[in-house]
Amino acid sequence: MIEKLLKWLDNATCNFLAVETIKDELENAGFTELRQEDAWDIKPGSRYYVVKNDSAIFPFITGTGDPEESAFRIITAHSDSPCFKIKPNAEIYGEGGVVSLNVEKYGGGILYTWFDRPLSMSGRVMVDCGDLLNPETIVFDLKRPVATIPHLAIHFNRGVNNGNPLSVQKDMKPVMGYFSPEEIAEAKSKGGVVKKIVSEYLGILPEDILEYEINLYPLEPAELCGIRYEYFQSARIDDLSMAFAGLEALLATANEPCADTRILAVFDNEETGSGTKQGAMAPLIRDLMERISTGMGASREGFFRSIARSFMISADDAHAWHPNYNEKYDPTNHPVIGGGPVIKINANCKYMTDAQGSAVFKNLCREAGVNYQMFVNHGDVEGGSTLGNKLTVQLDIRGVDMGAAIWAMHSARETAGVSDHLDTVKVFTTFFS
Repeated sequence: MIEKLLKWLDNATCNFLAVETIKDELENAGFTELRQEDAWDIKPGSRYYVVKNDSAIFPFITGTGDPEESAFRIITAHSDSPCFKIKPNAEIYGEGGVVSLNVEKYGGGILYTWFDRPLSMSGRVMVDCGDLLNPETIVFDLKRPVATIPHLAIHFNRGVNNGNPLSVQKDMKPVMGYFSPEEIAEAKSKGGVVKKIVSEYLGILPEDILEYEINLYPLEPAELCGIRYEYFQSARIDDLSMAFAGLEALLATANEPCADTRILAVFDNEETGSGTKQGAMAPLIRDLMERISTGMGASREGFFRSIARSFMISADDAHAWHPNYNEKYDPTNHPVIGGGPVIKINANCKYMTDAQGSAVFKNLCREAGVNYQMFVNHGDVEGGSTLGNKLTVQLDIRGVDMGAAIWAMHSARETAGVSDHLDTVKVFTTFFS
């Protein structure tokens, strides 16, 4: 399973490709795509999925029980990770023909971890197809190093190791390479270097690209590490590892009949607050649940009763105790890598976890035969939030926020535990069974 995870992380180099990767597995497992704009004809015990904006995906298996009396079992995760997005008109032409890229920071990444790495591009382009309101979408991945962000030599900043404030606009411009005057002139005539490279890769004309959403990503492959290979390292572990764990559990239980409807909800834009049409603050999941419930014959009152019986696991990775920074952690609630799935609690409701939700998840862990851990922020540190509390703004449902403990969250390369991932899949499988 871990080798499969590593391959999956290598393939899912941006939110759009995360969805494409999940979609491919669903298609192979007999799931049928439903489109929001179409009428749905859904049947008990059947497999479906819905895609939103190419960057969020919602596979589900309808329950076999009475829709007036059954419930929903939901696992949520997100497809996006901190990165750099390429701006429109991105090329910056410098001395000797060097071409750099004008980029925008997406999410809260650790900037200096992006220096001196081979970077590639992936994302989507919108292509003119003759339909004014519905341009064609093409998702792509160059899968080769086309840029790097070179660090300034220590000789020009002797205090770099004593603290080095960074400007995204000044310090984080990726360099693509050197071009002759003739090459630059040709690229400009085709809309710039980025459009020229992408269009050539896709075999289309540069002028057909109406717009793009392109991420830069580190090209180093995911791999195992540690003296016993107990860790795995990759970009985008937060939160693709949880999306993958949820998918594994859904597929593992797909042939098992269940009275309740099982949903894996992989949202986009969690790293920027979830406030988009494909994010957790949109009414996406509630609308999906209502269409499933009423489509199976439940009354509107029956739908509300189903929500009251339901449970949601909001799965987003947690902070692992770091041996070099013990003072940063709560003295009695700091999870370690290898210690099992982590229940996340916050007194100021940054997480959806309450005593009831935590108790349910502990029961699931005990049933699955795995250990669990607790995470609470240091009393002097204000923590972040995740999907759970955003979803409960528009969905009255019981649930828990949890994740696997990782190091270097939001780094260009994060570290997680092999056993924690396997244990998380076991718990998710128990939940869906």
